[in-house]
Amino acid sequence: MSFAITAVPTGSLVAASILSADFAHMAQECRDVLDKGADLLHVDVMDGHFVPNLTMGPDMCRALRRHFPDVYLDVHLMVQRPSDYVDVFADAGASLLSFHLEVSGPMRDGGEDAHALIDRIHGAGMDAGMVINPPTPPDGLEPYLSKLELVLVMSVNPGRSGQKFIPEVLDKTRWIKKRIGPGTRLEMDGGLNPQTAPQAVTAGADMLVTASALFGAVDRATVIDQLHGAGS
Repeated sequence: MSFAITAVPTGSLVAASILSADFAHMAQECRDVLDKGADLLHVDVMDGHFVPNLTMGPDMCRALRRHFPDVYLDVHLMVQRPSDYVDVFADAGASLLSFHLEVSGPMRDGGEDAHALIDRIHGAGMDAGMVINPPTPPDGLEPYLSKLELVLVMSVNPGRSGQKFIPEVLDKTRWIKKRIGPGTRLEMDGGLNPQTAPQAVTAGADMLVTASALFGAVDRATVIDQLHGAGS
């Protein structure tokens, strides 16, 4: 890939969430934001069960990999059974696969074995991430933090783009930041824009997912520049 997200952070990375792109012109939309400074592409996968929405799958990831062979593809699984998707997304060219703590045992009866799932993701050649929703306490992540390349804090309730940033997640972001090593990125997703991003960065986030604030902007380059400089 063109960079390692596990490098010691020197500034905020900007992950362009294609959920808010024009799906009829996806390749052009992605090329535009990458040319204007976005560092990577964020792919939201929803199964209609863990969250009510239904979105893209491995075929979208495969198409992005074909058009952008050197771009880091950050795939966020909002699904009930993430273990069902490891091999197909590895084959499709995903760089990282992240799954939710909320679908893992012991938080859910019969939930995923998170340790085994992280090992499977690594064994398939991808980086591994775990995600928590706004109401979820962060301490359930602690047994896994040393094995992860990324922790994602949702700053909206997952399911759709364009929601308002939930500032209460900043306390858990600070809690996580104190417990991860320099090789683990701390990502935030939801309601991030040039006004809210400085709060996320100050709390410890070094990877910012932006969706409607970027793809809906008239001047996308300025939005990306402002996110890169958030907290400085």
